[in-house]
Amino acid sequence: MWLSQPIHTLPERLAQLVWGWALAWWRIVYLGAVVLVLALSPSSYGRAGRGLLARRMYLETTPILLGFTALAALLSLVVTRIVVVTALSYGLSRYALEMVIRVLVLELIPLTAAMFVAMRCAIPSGAQLAELRHSGRLAALERAGADPVRMELLPRVAAAGFASITLAALSCVVALVMAYLSVYGVNTAGVAAFTRMFGHVFTPEVTLVFGLKTLFFSLAIAVIPMTAGMYDLGGTERRSELGGLARMFAVLLLIEIASLLGNYY
Repeated sequence: MWLSQPIHTLPERLAQLVWGWALAWWRIVYLGAVVLVLALSPSSYGRAGRGLLARRMYLETTPILLGFTALAALLSLVVTRIVVVTALSYGLSRYALEMVIRVLVLELIPLTAAMFVAMRCAIPSGAQLAELRHSGRLAALERAGADPVRMELLPRVAAAGFASITLAALSCVVALVMAYLSVYGVNTAGVAAFTRMFGHVFTPEVTLVFGLKTLFFSLAIAVIPMTAGMYDLGGTERRSELGGLARMFAVLLLIEIASLLGNYY
């Protein structure tokens, strides 16, 4: 005798989909709030806590710092040269450097740094958390009286956020230097004009939006992959990882759109 399988109607499937979507986002918000509370708690920075944080930040940032900075320098040279030559051909040379800084420093580098750290650090760390959870290591820490969120999650989130902000800040400085050298060469003749142009681009409002965007990028790439590691957000482990990746890219896109609206509208 065949056992009848339950057949879900379209409204039931839609309800399950909406419930799963809402639950996944709620867990991301909840875990982000927990991490924020722990990050602001002095008890997280005892001797053992400081050691875990410093070690994780060093391991996540140092191996990728030099490579990404060199990539940013090369990208700055190429983009600057293309924009300057194109602007000269249209008689817009005085706007060339400003366009380079707006495109590279304000938009491309923070987003690229966040995505680079996500791929190299945050997503692998989230996979490690999932492995620790499936192997029972997190439950064992809890049974031993330790806080697995404080010991395993917080250092990973802090390290990913620190790496993203560090790469973005250093690469923006390198991009500015390379843009100056590409246009003016190795001399101080263009310092005054470059400084005026820099002040024209980085108004207080633009600087605030730039700082907030970089901060929110780092929070998004640090928290969302870790949430996918701490919880099964989409049924199977593979679907959970893919769902976490899609949510991370969606949040990055929304942050970028909000920054564009803040800068230019």
